[in-house]
Amino acid sequence: MVVKVVKMKSDQVVVQKNKVPRTYEQMCLDRLKEIGRATAAQWAFAMGYTNPNALRKVIRRIITKTPEKIKIYDKKIPKLYEAL
Repeated sequence: MVVKVVKMKSDQVVVQKNKVPRTYEQMCLDRLKEIGRATAAQWAFAMGYTNPNALRKVIRRIITKTPEKIKIYDKKIPKLYEAL
């Protein structure tokens, strides 16, 4: 959260709070935390998509940029994903 202090002419101090925008990857990870351990298809359906491959690029971006936020169970097919 970003806090911005604005001073008025009459010596009043006003504090404005601006929320930091969340990325789509963060929104997807939050939804994965809600549903728990899931496949990519289950995760895509939980996000409101009808195509099971809809989150393919998003999952790839999460794995490459922030691998510490997701755990992948890849010993069996289909892979299971869990948000940490």
